[in-house]
Amino acid sequence: MSLHNSNPFDEENVNPFANPGSAPSSNSRLSPLSPEPRNRGATTDIPLDPLKDLKAKEKELQAREAELKRREQELKRKEDAIAGAGIVIEEKNWPPFLPIIHHDIPNEIPVHLQSIQYVAFTTLLGLVLCLLWNVVAVTVAWIKGEGPTIWLLAVIYLISGVPGAYVCWYRPLYRATRTDSALKFGWFLLSYMMHIGFCVLAAIAPPIIFKGKSLAGILAALDMMEDNTLAGIFYFIGAGLFCVESLLSIWVIQQVYMYFRGTGKAADMKREAARRTMMVAL
Repeated sequence: MSLHNSNPFDEENVNPFANPGSAPSSNSRLSPLSPEPRNRGATTDIPLDPLKDLKAKEKELQAREAELKRREQELKRKEDAIAGAGIVIEEKNWPPFLPIIHHDIPNEIPVHLQSIQYVAFTTLLGLVLCLLWNVVAVTVAWIKGEGPTIWLLAVIYLISGVPGAYVCWYRPLYRATRTDSALKFGWFLLSYMMHIGFCVLAAIAPPIIFKGKSLAGILAALDMMEDNTLAGIFYFIGAGLFCVESLLSIWVIQQVYMYFRGTGKAADMKREAARRTMMVAL
């Protein structure tokens, strides 16, 4: 008995489980997949452009930051210079829906003068109401046959009186109470007396200018009651508004004058006026 060194897994042997009708084929070996070629010496190329862009953007941001810091320092220097010169920057904040003037009594006016300032501001708003109602009353009179001349005068009183009152006496009083300036107090007292005179004249409405019917005063109301009752009622309401405005204005000027005299502002005004006159002369 001879021993054969045969490999039981050799593909030449007959598979007992194979189909007996088929002969073993020498080409039954599966061909292995060809391995993918590998280039072990190659390196991955990383583009350098994004890195350069990042560095450029970083430098640009640093330059912008430095420019912003420089501008902030320059702005702060200018603000300090303006504050040192005594110049106050007034930001328009009133009325809130359409800011046209600067007005901040609680934060800028001393506590002991805030009540006077509030009442003075009420007289400014009261003057606006009086002149608006005067236009309404005169319009009714015009419709009833009084003619357009008195209506044009009433409109002129409105469009010139409101800004004139703000510039001539309310803003000087606001700045006077804020800065405690004697000259501004003096200017307010002078111009506010003219305001009171106009209100008293309008409340009475003497027949000296176009028979006084361009102002809704008491005499004009009595005259209108004879011709037209409705227009007379409008005139009486206007006369009442002008009377209330006159009384409030008299209280304001009385309080301001008492403060002006009690704190010695009269002497300060004389000294300041003399100093300014000397500066102008020099």
